[in-house]
Amino acid sequence: QVQLVESGGGVVQPGGSLRLSCTASGLAFGTLTMSWFRQAPGKERELVAKIGEYGVSTTHAKSVKGRFTISRDNSKNTVYLQMNSLKPEDTAMYYCGALTRYFGDVGWWGKGTLVTVSS
Repeated sequence: QVQLVESGGGVVQPGGSLRLSCTASGLAFGTLTMSWFRQAPGKERELVAKIGEYGVSTTHAKSVKGRFTISRDNSKNTVYLQMNSLKPEDTAMYYCGALTRYFGDVGWWGKGTLVTVSS
């Protein structure tokens, strides 16, 4: 049974930091591209960042570039999203997704973790 479990969300003030984690089970983690998406109320789900199977190739959305960093630890079946300099517009549900190809579609989703940036 495939499971992606996100953690690390919460409430943070503008300018603050959070680190999200997503731990996978039931799939060959080291062969998959991993990603973070987010969905704000009333908006479509959007790609935040993705990372290739070896952790060398990464893509970050323009809106988060320079503030967020995706990384992975294949020995722990875990992908991370370090979020710095958070802004109110970063408030969203953050989802972890696993892809079989870097430019493919997400095949498996986690249930999400909520990030709220508010003073």
